[in-house]
Amino acid sequence: MRIGAFGVAGVVVAAAGAGWAVYAKLSGNITPDEAAAAELARYEKERPTSLVKGARNILLIGSDSRQGDNARYGRDSGTERSDTTILLHLSAGRGSATAVSLPRDLMVNVPGCRRPDGSRSAPRFTMFNQAFQVGGSACTIRTVEKLTDIRVDNHVVVDFHGFKEMVDAVDGVEVCLREPIDDRAAKLRLPAGRVTLDGEQALGYVRARKTLGDGSDTERMERQQRFLGALVNKVRSNDVLLNPVKLYPVLDAATSSLTTDPDLASLRGLYELVRGLRDIPMKRVQFLTVPRESYAYDANRDQLVEPEAERLFERLRTDTPVVVAGKVPRGSAPLRPTDARDGSYGDSHPGPFTGPAVTVSPPPTFRGNTAAEDTCE
Repeated sequence: MRIGAFGVAGVVVAAAGAGWAVYAKLSGNITPDEAAAAELARYEKERPTSLVKGARNILLIGSDSRQGDNARYGRDSGTERSDTTILLHLSAGRGSATAVSLPRDLMVNVPGCRRPDGSRSAPRFTMFNQAFQVGGSACTIRTVEKLTDIRVDNHVVVDFHGFKEMVDAVDGVEVCLREPIDDRAAKLRLPAGRVTLDGEQALGYVRARKTLGDGSDTERMERQQRFLGALVNKVRSNDVLLNPVKLYPVLDAATSSLTTDPDLASLRGLYELVRGLRDIPMKRVQFLTVPRESYAYDANRDQLVEPEAERLFERLRTDTPVVVAGKVPRGSAPLRPTDARDGSYGDSHPGPFTGPAVTVSPPPTFRGNTAAEDTCE
């Protein structure tokens, strides 16, 4: 599952001091997605343009491929599958990181895409995850760009095996369970309370659906987001980053699990992208699901809630701070006129504001959580 990809950001920066042999080995682990790059170049004229210099949008895709080591999780249908897609926005000043989950069952317009056999599909209105199944990462990127009008600068794909290896490399990730879990399909039995999950358990935890909570995909995405926050915390802890014995396995697992666009397909490329991420406060690492509701013609499918979804997309396009809360209040405090496009909301700009009075509308608040939150509290 793609979820381990965000955790890579916290560890890649430490590779700068590694020896050349280690650097070459880790860099060679990453698979460049040349086919996607060629397909996207074909449609360059129709793609959105970036509006804010320095801001980056990375599409994180969890591949459910059943090939190779992943055959144990089901039959290989011969096509790529994805149940997890996250649009990660990094602010220009690297003052915040916002990860937006896109539901697999969201009804969207999927453009005509190149299939693995070289043929081309016809445009269709269908579930979002069909884009990856039909045309892989390039088709998914084009679908996201048409849906959001946000330029996707980079993409990362990780499969089941890579996700498990990443979790095991950090010696497991702690989560808080409000009640015991007994899910035969996910082969998962866990007690209530604080539990440290190994790679196999973590995979079952983020994939399980029908026996946990209300069984909805929305709740599963929220569970995935909270796990991501816990993983980011673990990777960024001094216990991992400052311990070479622990750091190398993390880097090896992280890079081995990645298929990326050519610009990111090296440690240098990843380092250039994420070198400032260690300074982002955990409360500015945010997770949310795009505003959605049941599709009008099929309760088992989703559709966007408007105008809320467009408000979110506009803030990401323009690198404007996004506010998240566990419960969305009816009103929220207005931004100060001194607010910058760095996710700071004015609280990092000390001193009185001496300019003319300016009326600023309260920013919309979206349901979500931050990596700083403790799910046991």
